Amino acid sequence: MGYGIGSVLSVVVSVFARFVGLDRDRAFYPTVAIVVPSYYVLFAVIGGTTHALIVELSVMTGFVAAAVVGFKRSLWIVSAALVGHGVFDFFHGGIVTNDGMPEYWPAFCGSYDVGAGGILAWLLMRGKIAARVNGNHRGIHA
Repeated sequence: MGYGIGSVLSVVVSVFARFVGLDRDRAFYPTVAIVVPSYYVLFAVIGGTTHALIVELSVMTGFVAAAVVGFKRSLWIVSAALVGHGVFDFFHGGIVTNDGMPEYWPAFCGSYDVGAGGILAWLLMRGKIAARVNGNHRGIHA
């Protein structure tokens, strides 16, 4: 069920963001790419395990770096980071034991991430969002 809910929610959030205009700013998807791994850090705090917290913070740092570089250089990096985090979700349990994480979370988060990254890639390919900053400094296409 987590796969289905995560997939549907990624579409719903992306459609909502497009309809309202939130994704016209280049910061929308990079912000998503930063928030998504922060949940694992939260779960590590809830679980009370220092080792899990250190691992989750380390992983989050990599995705935050990818989001910032992608924001500054090309949103294709952000798309890849979102999909990459989705793939990471499927292997998460083999990498770190995070007792605060709900059992359904990797399936939900992984499918959301892959969906959001795929939608961003589709928007980039169709020219709905500029991959790079244009002369208007925001990369917005009308």
